[in-house]
Amino acid sequence: MAAPPALLVMGVSGSGKSTVGALLASELGWKFYDADDYHPEENRVKMGKGIPLNDQDRIPWLCNLHDILLRDVTSGQHVVLACSALKKVYRDILIRGKDGAPPKCDAHLQSVKEGKPAEVQLLVVYLSGSFEVISGRLLKRKGHFMPSELLQSQFDTLEPPSTPENFIQISVDKSLPEIIAIIMEALK
Repeated sequence: MAAPPALLVMGVSGSGKSTVGALLASELGWKFYDADDYHPEENRVKMGKGIPLNDQDRIPWLCNLHDILLRDVTSGQHVVLACSALKKVYRDILIRGKDGAPPKCDAHLQSVKEGKPAEVQLLVVYLSGSFEVISGRLLKRKGHFMPSELLQSQFDTLEPPSTPENFIQISVDKSLPEIIAIIMEALK
């Protein structure tokens, strides 16, 4: 089986998805996106105040990310996306855009009009760990708009990937080189 054109590195804040995603993209020669860079200002303000995001906050952001993935993959670009993607429906939106959720996703609508597949084939890399381990990491992190107090709300929201999703699960207890090696092996 050929490697999918897109990888989603997911998990709660502090799981290491941006670090793993950026390093993985560099190793593979793929384009890297950090979903946090695409949050609208109102989401950043809300999280900065310690208010958890809800579906209404997340869905337009996820649709935008789907549009970016679809654009790149359709043009032949391989992509690594670091995104919390906490719920299955959020991962469905990243894969299917509008078909995964009620809102409008422009690239999806355009591709349907043009008769192109609007689904992004991706491998989900789920970085899992205990609340204690990840909260310890988050407390050491500086300069991020998400306060550590919101971590519990992310664990409460989290729906770990399960069959039939195309995923691998890796413990954050492993070293960065071990995590990268496991992902590279899964892509073979």
